[in-house]
Amino acid sequence: MEQSEVLKRVIGILTQAGDWQRRLEEDTGQEQDMDAEMGVVTELLNETMPRVEVPADATPEELSALLGREVGGAVEQLVGAFTLAFVTLARVHDAGGPDVSSADILQDLALRAEEL
Repeated sequence: MEQSEVLKRVIGILTQAGDWQRRLEEDTGQEQDMDAEMGVVTELLNETMPRVEVPADATPEELSALLGREVGGAVEQLVGAFTLAFVTLARVHDAGGPDVSSADILQDLALRAEEL
């Protein structure tokens, strides 16, 4: 999966999380709906993580090396996307600029994802 697509998916998850928090604070009684919606995180992991075939006779050291080699790049993509989103939100917050919502910041970041 391209890094820009991973970033857009992460932004979607963060935006969704903001909506979940709002609904919890409002006590709308939609907790069951939210449980079903939380599958987006699992879906992202399933789409970004490679399928790894582990030999039955692999030693713990071989397994560790195999997983590091096969899964490392996908983890780096996810961490990079979450880090970029966090830093972007933090910079706007720390600047104390005009009233702009985190949703607005994330939307702008999603629109610029291809060029980042």
